[in-house]
Amino acid sequence: MKSFLLIISLLFSVAVQAQGVKTIQQPGQFVPATDKHIQYVGRISFKNPESPMFTFPGVQIRATFTGTSLKMVAKPMSGYFMAEVDGSKAFKVGFNAERDSVVTLAVALADTRHDIRLMYVTEGYDRRAEFRGFILDEGRELVDAPALPSRRIEFIGNSITCGYGVEDVLKEDPFQDETCNHYYTYAALTARALGAIHQTCARSGIGVYRNYDGPITGDSINMNTEYTHTLLYDKSEQWDFSRFTPQLVCINLGTNDTSTSGADPVLLRQGYRNLIAQVRNHYPKAKIAVLCGSMMNGEQLAFAKAAMNDVCKELSAKDKQIYRFDFTPQDGSLGYGASWHPSMEQHQKMASELIPFLQNLMGW
Repeated sequence: MKSFLLIISLLFSVAVQAQGVKTIQQPGQFVPATDKHIQYVGRISFKNPESPMFTFPGVQIRATFTGTSLKMVAKPMSGYFMAEVDGSKAFKVGFNAERDSVVTLAVALADTRHDIRLMYVTEGYDRRAEFRGFILDEGRELVDAPALPSRRIEFIGNSITCGYGVEDVLKEDPFQDETCNHYYTYAALTARALGAIHQTCARSGIGVYRNYDGPITGDSINMNTEYTHTLLYDKSEQWDFSRFTPQLVCINLGTNDTSTSGADPVLLRQGYRNLIAQVRNHYPKAKIAVLCGSMMNGEQLAFAKAAMNDVCKELSAKDKQIYRFDFTPQDGSLGYGASWHPSMEQHQKMASELIPFLQNLMGW
């Protein structure tokens, strides 16, 4: 079965004609998205503070509540989240129908304090997900949550970092929201293992100058053009980089630039230079690690690694905080996800390789 790890939710509740926050008709205490106790991590637009919007996978919402139950309110068709209650095993909840704005996350809890952690795990550039709040037991409230980790990582990447097809087991299958899950990626696994909080800027098919199967001369929209946006493919709001300051930035791109008919070596190198320059401009003190993903082999791999090596060697002459790391190329021994993407086991292997490198690099 393709989505053998897909858990729709522990319990599921349907809102009555729920097309917005004010129309939610549910028993209990509604806590809006504006509540000061809610912690947000990731690129989130607060143009409408009552319904924060996001498009990148990995966005996190954390809170601590009192009482015996918890429901989550989101815009219909927002997509999938992974939820953890009191550090228990994460489970998946979905907002995938026109009226599924309220989903039950927990019931029959001990009447005390509880922690909820949510992670948006699909690519939301079409869905434009919105979080609208929680519903608690009547008369209960959110309280101060534990402080967020001081260790912070930003991952910039493509479909590998997004978690494309990670819950699938058939390499012939196409992309589906149901089998995409950032929670199981090398990036999320690495951050959890290091005790860090992370945010992502990632999109399937994107490159530093050329996207998948794009013209060798490059695409007008690529990671260099999207990196400054709060929402993917939306120029109306520039991301405020002061809202998240990582000590480490990992760039895992190049697979799409070198796909199909290949890349222009000059333009590819310039694409890396431009992106690294953007990162350094926004994060003057961060270490920058340029990663070579696991999906490339043969000439494509050699071509991409040569570009990364050349640019990092060139830039490190003046910037001593730029580093290189190569994942072991996948060979099928750990299976594949959809469309030949890394399987869940491959992501675990990638994390097991990256974690000690970053521990040594960061002293974590």
